[in-house]
Amino acid sequence: MVKSRENLAAAYAFFTGIVLAVALGILNRYSKTLSANSIFYVLLVLLGLAVGFLHTTDKNTITFLLASVSLVIVGGQGNNTLIFISNLSPILSILKDILSNLLVLFIPATIVVALKTVFSLSNI
Repeated sequence: MVKSRENLAAAYAFFTGIVLAVALGILNRYSKTLSANSIFYVLLVLLGLAVGFLHTTDKNTITFLLASVSLVIVGGQGNNTLIFISNLSPILSILKDILSNLLVLFIPATIVVALKTVFSLSNI
């Protein structure tokens, strides 16, 4: 089975974004300077945009949108809960940071794929 280069590039961008989001979530506890981490957050947004633009399979678009919108909605609500209880444990604080970083990755990807789907449905 031959895989297309676009799907492979999107997979690498997605995997890199996940690793970066988890690493930033763990390291964010130790470095609270936003200016040092802002480059990594910009990189997360760019990787999210790359995932959205390189995601070209129409077959998996609905599954991607359903999963990513679910993650964004549950992540936003779960993040509020973790913020509330993050003072109880440093592990919960790290989980809150990881979840926030995953949202930074997924929100741009979800917006781009949703816009691409809307434009493809309108047959412009």
